[in-house]
Amino acid sequence: MRIPLVQHSTRRRRARYRRVLWSGAELLVTAGVLVLLLVVHQLWWTNREAKDGAARRVEALEREWGAADGGTATADAGDDSGSGPVDGSGSGRASADAPGRSGGGGNGSSSTVTPRSSQAYAVLRIPRLDLRVPVAEGTSKQHVLNKGYVGHYTGTQQPGQNGNFAVAGHRNTHGEPFRYLNHLKKGDEVEVETRNATYTYTVDKILPQTSSRDAGVIRPVPRSLTKPAYGYDTPGRYLTLTTCTPEYTSRYRLVVWGELTSTKPKS
Repeated sequence: MRIPLVQHSTRRRRARYRRVLWSGAELLVTAGVLVLLLVVHQLWWTNREAKDGAARRVEALEREWGAADGGTATADAGDDSGSGPVDGSGSGRASADAPGRSGGGGNGSSSTVTPRSSQAYAVLRIPRLDLRVPVAEGTSKQHVLNKGYVGHYTGTQQPGQNGNFAVAGHRNTHGEPFRYLNHLKKGDEVEVETRNATYTYTVDKILPQTSSRDAGVIRPVPRSLTKPAYGYDTPGRYLTLTTCTPEYTSRYRLVVWGELTSTKPKS
């Protein structure tokens, strides 16, 4: 019986193969851990950080308004300045939460002071969603949406004014204030409080899905350009809430409209 001989070169090759396979396995495990940490950061940490920051901002605004009740109102509460509005693209979170913008004038009946870019100046409340979140000027990712705020489309009207007060918010991550916007129903109330008054809008129409570039939904008289059956025909005082749909994507937009039903000035 012949005993096969194993050459030293064969042993060395096998040892190299094992080292290569082991190193490859280590790299794959490391990459997996990094991806997992990134997911945890995006889905948990950014939410916690943004929600806490947004809650503190709401409390700061309310304290400032309360302190000003007995005196002369000054400009609305400021925030850090930021970059200009974002475009219509995104990753299912920020600018993606907002369709293309369209300017609009209108006869302003509201006493709201025109805010600076990225300035938090109002509080939006939706009782059905147990939501209480700051409203800031513009839809900058870094300075507005990623901080857990709702962003006002620059060029649309301010709360209570004739025309369309239009805002955008994240559906997922970074505080995700509009995570459950799809739960709103006709007849639900949405309150927008500023230094001078509280405006109550009543949900009237819901557009479950439209193009990310459907700028018609935020016009002074909002009507979808891609789905013309959704929208309004006559001037009024409207509220538009926009966010991404489906969740964790930026392909389409969910739109909720309301009409102003009451105004409660502050004494």
